[in-house]
Amino acid sequence: MDDKTRTELEAATFRRLVQHLRERTDVQNIDLMNLAGFCRNCLSKWYRAEAEDRGLALSDPESREIVYGMPYDEWRAKYQKEASAEQKAAFAAAQKH
Repeated sequence: MDDKTRTELEAATFRRLVQHLRERTDVQNIDLMNLAGFCRNCLSKWYRAEAEDRGLALSDPESREIVYGMPYDEWRAKYQKEASAEQKAAFAAAQKH
């Protein structure tokens, strides 16, 4: 596979992942962190860091909107729930490793 095709496939896969996360608003970021060690916010930070590495200025709110599909505060108001005691405990335990 040539580099151009690989890059196109990776980009398409990224777009598909972002779309999936936008559709699965029932999955909370803490669930993603507890299961996979990253969440939507991590993905937006990685996006911003890659932009900055290429000399492109991108703010946290701008990169979050790319991942969330809307302003972060709007997403939080619509979909974010208070983390349960169990979710918080699992997160705290994972941070010790």
